[in-house]
Amino acid sequence: MSTGPLPPVAPDVLADAVEQLSARLRKKLDAAVADCADRAAVAADGSVEVRFGEDATVTLRPGPSGAVTKAEQAVCTCLLAPRCLHRAAVLGAAPLDDGEGDAYGTDAPAADGAAGARAGSGGDSPADDSPAAIATGQPVDAPTGDPRRADDVAGSQVGTGVAEPAAPVALTPAQVRAAEALWAAAAEALAAGVTAGGAVVQAELLRAAHTARLAGLPRAEAAALRVVRGLRAARERSQGQRLSDLTEAFRELLAGAAALSSGSADAGVAGSTRRVYEQGGSLRVYGLCREPVLSATGYGGVTTHLIGADRAGYTVSDVRPGGLARAKGAGSAPVALGGGALDHAGLARGGLRIVGATVSADGRLGAGRSVSATPLRGVDWSEEPVAALFARPVREAMAAVLADDASGAGEAGGTATSLLGCDVEVIGAAGDGVVVRVAGEGPLVRLGAAHTHPELPHAANLRRIAQYPGLALRVLGRPDLDRAATLRPLAVGPVPGASATLRLPDGWRGHADLGYDQLQGEHFPRESAGAAASGPVTAGPDPLADAPLWRVRRLLEAGVAGGRRAVAEAGRGTDAASLLTRLTRAGLGGAARLAQDLTAEAGRRPRDAFGRLTDASADGYARAWLASAVHLSTAERSLVAWSWS
Repeated sequence: MSTGPLPPVAPDVLADAVEQLSARLRKKLDAAVADCADRAAVAADGSVEVRFGEDATVTLRPGPSGAVTKAEQAVCTCLLAPRCLHRAAVLGAAPLDDGEGDAYGTDAPAADGAAGARAGSGGDSPADDSPAAIATGQPVDAPTGDPRRADDVAGSQVGTGVAEPAAPVALTPAQVRAAEALWAAAAEALAAGVTAGGAVVQAELLRAAHTARLAGLPRAEAAALRVVRGLRAARERSQGQRLSDLTEAFRELLAGAAALSSGSADAGVAGSTRRVYEQGGSLRVYGLCREPVLSATGYGGVTTHLIGADRAGYTVSDVRPGGLARAKGAGSAPVALGGGALDHAGLARGGLRIVGATVSADGRLGAGRSVSATPLRGVDWSEEPVAALFARPVREAMAAVLADDASGAGEAGGTATSLLGCDVEVIGAAGDGVVVRVAGEGPLVRLGAAHTHPELPHAANLRRIAQYPGLALRVLGRPDLDRAATLRPLAVGPVPGASATLRLPDGWRGHADLGYDQLQGEHFPRESAGAAASGPVTAGPDPLADAPLWRVRRLLEAGVAGGRRAVAEAGRGTDAASLLTRLTRAGLGGAARLAQDLTAEAGRRPRDAFGRLTDASADGYARAWLASAVHLSTAERSLVAWSWS
């Protein structure tokens, strides 16, 4: 369903309109929403009108922000207004407005593989049956002996370098009540699933989200809005919408609401969605690489990754509406920092001395009036402090990335701590990726394109690299935390002292940005040109593919798509027995027990002698679903960590 000329609508305005409908009209709401956008027309005064026959016309008059933020800005001419189906249907067909974002894309929508793609997650390790306990764990590291034992180490920490958990923040009674209401609304939405998650279910979530906002829980509100948008996209079968994304959104919403409803939560869970900048004093930062940012919602731009003299990671981003054209052009746009002394291309290969720097918690550098910057000579990847990124053992570096992701520190920007650098030897092409071996008898790793858009050069550069087996390569990229031993390279460079390695121009300062620079034949050693890999190339063992955890994910996604009834049906017959048997045989007894509890709870619908439900609450089902989802996430992260050993 296209929204056409309909302006964005504040969630509380839509929720109020749906609440005013009678039970009879609520049943007709989804059908009424379907074609509202096609009827919309922009009037001469800038308002938007939607006609329903001769006697009813809904008029939306957006405010200065371009969104409908007050109830009086949406009026209908029918006799039942404002408690009419027409007004609620038009508001339900309009896109949601969250009132957030900044000029430089700090809070822009998640991009396709770009910085800022990952959202903060809830916990990952159940300790008891309460919702709060379900949401308090950390990703774990599987023992190196047997990847199947990932199921048995839930609750342990990842290798070394795990960030200390944030101190709990005591919540007010109003915040606890808002979190409990959000949990209840999310549980009902999960039980309904996509098939029954229409406008009424979405409105209940929006009301709970608005209550959370008023109570000072903006992160909880943002999680609820992601679920509502996901439900809308899934019901409309929007292109690019993935059920796995909606499943993850439900997990994050339920985990966050569970933690908040306990009365205390980490500052990261209860904090603001807005990025807060603090004084960072004087800094010397050096460019690592630049990365194009491209969002499915029309945002485009660039993120330049930097490293400080103290090896701390920083980023400078410029993301605005503009799509692909802006993503491609922003790579050479001036840096809005300290008077624009450099463009992003120059900063990625140069440096800055910043006075009066402002820095967010995740390393994003701010551009305030008091900030001044002067250019510095850049450093080669073989020089400090950059060389330290490639000297670290890959397993240790991967443990730090997982810890950074668990703490949420790199969720919005991807600082140097969320990037992984290593020296590799090219083995050959495998599908649309490149198989390499980490230097020093390290693991086999698959390099995949950080951005898949055909007009960005990531994929073409990887295809060129795959033609040179035996090539020594220095790679800097972002590990794919959802796939075994997979790295999404952002930049590559020559390995110091290696003969068969890249030969880059002096102006590139020892590295090529794969999202902007195009590798040519002259950049590769001639002696290895046209060499062919011996035999078929494989990426080595894949513990994620070998483990039957995909069956648990399919069960969870079935619940998101078809609701509680779909999970109950999956728990009957031979399919359920096969699921439990395969999980148990693979040493995943915990996953088997949680899946069994989930299917049992989904089918538990006690009724009295008259056939009426005696317990219609979805609370128990949501707890069981969340426990299984959190355990699955933990086990998968453990297997990912093991694949890098």
